[in-house]
Amino acid sequence: MSDKLTTSFMRSLCMGQIEQDVVFPFPTLKTDQKDTLHEIVAALDDLFGPRAENFREWDVAGDMPSKFVDELKDFGLFGLIIPEAHGGVALGNMAYSRTLQEVGRYDASVAVTIGAHSSIGMRGLLLLGSEEQKSRYMPQLASGEMIAAFCLTESGAGSDAAALTTTAVKKGDSWLINGSKLWITNGGIADFFTVFARTDPELGHGKMTAFIVTRDMDGVSVGPHEDKMGLRANPTTTVLFDDVSVPDENVLGEVGKGFKVAMQILNSGRTGLGGGSVGGMKRLIELATRQSNERKTFGQSISSYGLIKEKVGRMLVDCYTSEAVVTMVGGLIDAGYQEYAVEAAISKVYATECLSRTADEALQIAGGNGFMREYPYERIVRDSRINRIFEGTNEILRLFIALTAMNDVGCQLQELAATMKDVLNDPIKGFGLLSDYARKHAQLQTGIGAAARLQDLDPVLQPQVEAFEKETRFLAQATDRILRKHGKNIINMQLATKRLADIMIDLFVLACTLSRVQASIEVHGVDEASREIDILRLFTREARVRMKRNFRRIDNNNDELLKALADDAFEVERFRWDTI
Repeated sequence: MSDKLTTSFMRSLCMGQIEQDVVFPFPTLKTDQKDTLHEIVAALDDLFGPRAENFREWDVAGDMPSKFVDELKDFGLFGLIIPEAHGGVALGNMAYSRTLQEVGRYDASVAVTIGAHSSIGMRGLLLLGSEEQKSRYMPQLASGEMIAAFCLTESGAGSDAAALTTTAVKKGDSWLINGSKLWITNGGIADFFTVFARTDPELGHGKMTAFIVTRDMDGVSVGPHEDKMGLRANPTTTVLFDDVSVPDENVLGEVGKGFKVAMQILNSGRTGLGGGSVGGMKRLIELATRQSNERKTFGQSISSYGLIKEKVGRMLVDCYTSEAVVTMVGGLIDAGYQEYAVEAAISKVYATECLSRTADEALQIAGGNGFMREYPYERIVRDSRINRIFEGTNEILRLFIALTAMNDVGCQLQELAATMKDVLNDPIKGFGLLSDYARKHAQLQTGIGAAARLQDLDPVLQPQVEAFEKETRFLAQATDRILRKHGKNIINMQLATKRLADIMIDLFVLACTLSRVQASIEVHGVDEASREIDILRLFTREARVRMKRNFRRIDNNNDELLKALADDAFEVERFRWDTI
């Protein structure tokens, strides 16, 4: 495998290195995938276009009719990422994400039903399944005869996967699984479950293993349909396992490697959630612009008012940049990159938060209509809220984003500490290593050196290129400074870690947007790409304001005051609520 495919753009960026080849040129679909996607998108409009009233009714009822699920099966929407050899459509990550984007324009419950199947439910089989496992299950998964679900969450184990209580005990050539899983998307209709259980229960926090479990196994049962705030039509349930005997050949991946399996599945599948979020934003922009043009006050349409234009303009920036990030991550996966976990986490955090803002502002533009069930706004607001929670809460993902980068810098600092011994034992070798370290940090301060620069972009983008390069140097300096300041205690400094993650998010979005706009200029020319250039300019200016604030607050903040106030609030018997 080439070094390029084991390179993480963001992890390198935190070390002050801009790996331009990773994100330039902007990824594009291959011709065959593009043709297939065009056919799918055109057909989806026929399938979903007339269903607007149905989607509203199913949301109110909290039910998706089995007849409609059968239509999804007949259409092939459960076989999108499954290889053609097993009866699937064989879409790559970019084309799959774009398909869910189109579904997300119509209804989030439908999008999550399809996405939970392909993004996480059966993706472990696709990524890590044996040929025998794939041959046995994939044809049924492609046809929809089997619908898949991902069974990780428990009542006491959401983000803390190490707290799993579901167990799998080896009995001869089988495993006996006992436990229950909570809030399982597709639980009510799934026949194929990717289940995570502890295989060393006697150790307390023993190792986790992934299993393929099917509904027809004795002891598998599901609870009633959950009454949820949003995504109400999707059949979300508890899934229970009572002495379920699972054959040894149904272990997914290696015994004891379940946590790694779960992370691979979630990282690989994030483009589905991102695609659905982008689709939701595009639908909301359509609704908001139509409402703005049609709604009149004081004799003119509200689209003429500056405050409305501000809202719609920000929606466009959020949507365009989100699509750039989600497409980029899909492109990295399709290209065979192995290190994309940080970038995938960023795409999930950014796209889901952009969708939340867009949904809120679209409802605001609709005014009183937005609050009424007759219109789609309130349903979209409810549906989109879960996106910041499932597949890893955005808070946990921010910690993952920043701590992964700081781990790399920490390893470098440990190497530097070891080098100090080399100075004493072998001055020539030791001083050589120290010189390399000093040279790198001098480049971070001055910006001199090709590793900290973007090359050969259109001159019209030079201000944004310079901004990216400058903030990259600040990022590398800040990562180093935070780690030196807090050392191993950084794991407990979550507010400092969050700031670093927010800086990383802004920089990755900026890099992806630069790449997308550069590609548009190369194809269409500067004049036709002028609005995209404007979006880049707007995002860059506002991102720099955010980044400067976050850099400043690394050393000057109110963190301890805020935490002390919260500590008092947690001590309910001590806190005088009537003083607030």
